[in-house]
Amino acid sequence: MDEELEKLRKKKLQDLQQQASLQEDLEGQDAQQKQFEEQKKMILRSILTIDARERLGRIKIARPEIVESIENQLIMAVQSGQLKNKINDEQLRMLLSKAIPKKRDIKIKRR
Repeated sequence: MDEELEKLRKKKLQDLQQQASLQEDLEGQDAQQKQFEEQKKMILRSILTIDARERLGRIKIARPEIVESIENQLIMAVQSGQLKNKINDEQLRMLLSKAIPKKRDIKIKRR
C-alpha cells in the first residue's frame, strides 16, 4: 500500500513538474513575441510619417493580414538598405493599392 502511494506521489510530482516546464516555455514564447512586436513598432515608427502610421493603423482594423504583409515588406526593405527616406502617406497608399486586390465589377446584361 505504501509503495502504491509513493508511486502515485512520484507520478503526481512528475506531472506537476512537466506542467511547470510547459508554462515556463509558453511564458518565454510570449515574452519573445512581445519583444518582437516592440522592435517592429520601433522600426515602423522610424520609417513611416505620422500620417502613414495613422493610415496603416486604420487599415489594420479592417485588413490585418494585408497590413502585416506591408509591414514585413517595409522592414525587409529597411534591413536590406533599399529604403533610405521615410514613407509618407502618398507612398503608403501606392503600396496599399498594389497589395489590396481590386474588386471586380460585375456587369449583368439583360437580353
